[in-house]
Amino acid sequence: MGSGSGWPARQAREVQRLAKPASPRFTRPPPGRCRIRISMQSPLSNPPMPAAEVNRTLLKDGIANANIPALLMVLYQMTGEATWLQEPFAPGRSPGLDDNDSGQLPDEVQTQIRTAAEEAIEAWLAGRPLAIERPTNLRLAEMLSVAMTEHVPEEYGDIVAAGMGYDLEPTADAAIAADKTAIVIGGGVSGICAGIELGKLGIDYTLFEKNEDFGGTWFENRYPGCGVDTPSLTYTFSCRPNDWSMYFPLRDEIEGYLLDTAREFGLYDKARFRTHVEEARWNTATDQWDVTITTPDGKRETHSADYLFSAVGILNIPKYPQIDGLDEFAGEVYHTSRWPAEADLSGKRVAVIGNGASGMQVAPAIADEVSRMTIFARSKQWAAPFPQFRKKVPEGVRYLMQVVPLYRAWLEQRLSWTFNDRVHGTLFRDPEWEHPERAVNEINDAHRRVFTRYVEEQLQDRPELIERVLPEYPPFAKRMLLDNGWFRTIKKPHVDLIPEHLAKVEGNTLSTSSGETVEADVIILATGFQTTNVLGSYDIVGREGQLLRDHWGEDNASAYLGTLVPGFPNFFILLGPNVGSGHGGSMIRNIENQMHFAGQVVQCAEAQEASTVEVKETAYTDYSRRIDDAHDRLVWTHPGTENWYRNSQGRVVAITPWRNDAFWRMTRSPDEADLQFDHQQESSGAA
Repeated sequence: MGSGSGWPARQAREVQRLAKPASPRFTRPPPGRCRIRISMQSPLSNPPMPAAEVNRTLLKDGIANANIPALLMVLYQMTGEATWLQEPFAPGRSPGLDDNDSGQLPDEVQTQIRTAAEEAIEAWLAGRPLAIERPTNLRLAEMLSVAMTEHVPEEYGDIVAAGMGYDLEPTADAAIAADKTAIVIGGGVSGICAGIELGKLGIDYTLFEKNEDFGGTWFENRYPGCGVDTPSLTYTFSCRPNDWSMYFPLRDEIEGYLLDTAREFGLYDKARFRTHVEEARWNTATDQWDVTITTPDGKRETHSADYLFSAVGILNIPKYPQIDGLDEFAGEVYHTSRWPAEADLSGKRVAVIGNGASGMQVAPAIADEVSRMTIFARSKQWAAPFPQFRKKVPEGVRYLMQVVPLYRAWLEQRLSWTFNDRVHGTLFRDPEWEHPERAVNEINDAHRRVFTRYVEEQLQDRPELIERVLPEYPPFAKRMLLDNGWFRTIKKPHVDLIPEHLAKVEGNTLSTSSGETVEADVIILATGFQTTNVLGSYDIVGREGQLLRDHWGEDNASAYLGTLVPGFPNFFILLGPNVGSGHGGSMIRNIENQMHFAGQVVQCAEAQEASTVEVKETAYTDYSRRIDDAHDRLVWTHPGTENWYRNSQGRVVAITPWRNDAFWRMTRSPDEADLQFDHQQESSGAA
């Protein structure tokens, strides 16, 4: 036997130690230089609308269908009665992976809770203040522990407080950087986030986007079934809550939200679309970035700015497999990220290459449209139950979230813990574990048993498929996928799953490595993106003419807090190396953390009257070492495992080893000791 469940927790604490935040040693500038406005009033405190305007029918319906654990947290804050967090009201653990809406409580207890909640909400709407307007951060962690029916670390209360708007971030006086300019490359989630923050800082900027509109990956990926595997409440900008129609929205709703956000914050006035960035080059004489673009009519222009923000992301460059004869295929070939609007699969023989996230989404969506489907699934994937697949949020619950923001906030915090950090402490490699070939520790092995049972249940009437799809590697060694009808699809009589790679194409004939052949009219490449080729879509030239790709090497990107690289001053990368999350969670939160940090760095440089700021080589190297040390303890570096997180040398490049609250702490304020500030006369050599 291994050393048991205590081991992952100890390793998690060690990674938290490695992830210790930089000490905020720099002092705030004197008055008049970097003025800070701080508002500690939470938006959760006051009713958002007059009580007379509330639709009681919808509100009652919302309370009747609300999540019991989240409703209990609202009750406690509204009444101040701690009994709502104790037996017989404290929720029980759900046996499955759903949202535990019932709290596993008897019907009569649920009715008692909902009745009390309705009374408390009515009193609050009538003007009674919250009995506990602002729980301490420790208390917030304790409350979340009750809501989740499991231990939530005490320090997690800090990020809960921030997420609920209790600890609002300091906001700089816009005048601090009014004379500065910036260029943002990319108009996806990262670019929108950058534009919002730069607007708050008062920095004039221009945003270049190669596509015809905002949206990034959600503009480009239009394949059937395309959607997010993160709950909608967490896949939302902190500054702009949204009335989502689904628990896990599909592509069109997400794109609409992004476009509306860009419109609301005035980003369209700053954007130039159908514009390709060819090169960004640091100009030592001016201490600015010169960015060369190609305009929609094919002309080349150069634009200059003080700061450069790369917001191209890692889901940007499609990955095309090397398949002999693919270019001469007699039919049509679609990459999921380049799906043609006129695509018609009706009655056609379709081959799907790949069974990762996009493959698992597109195959079920088109299965009933095609005459025959062949799925080439060279690797095997763990897929968890997905009870909320395409499930709409009840109208009453949507209304409840609008009328009572406190309920929405607690529902979001539950989802954040579940999908962001709940599993993190179980992903550490136990050197004493006796079965490393199947799991990294005892808890991970228990997860394996649970997911294995699920696969066996789904395929019990097709047992020959179990061996083809059941992974040998530990759960979470690759990103855990969600079963959106995948197992039902591969059981269909006109669907074949071949556990090999497509080796050769001749005319309409597709051959596997073992010589098996199938005929196809359409090939769908669900093969993902070049995730280790960070910023590969344009050249970046820093000090002394150094290319960033030469600084990194072919696929070995690294950045301090995923954001800064020495030798490239006034340059910030969003969703850069080791920022994505492998253990789950919304990338929007980490991008927001990065952009907050970037804004703080800019403020600090302005306060010092510095013309340039960059990370020191020592800080950069130390952070990279800490990243690698942490990943060496985690499941993603398990021997024999392949995933898109790692580069050709096996180093994890794409995702973070940190828990989300650890990265949040790191990005609150810069450590001046890690940064190099230069002034115009110093960098130009003037006396």
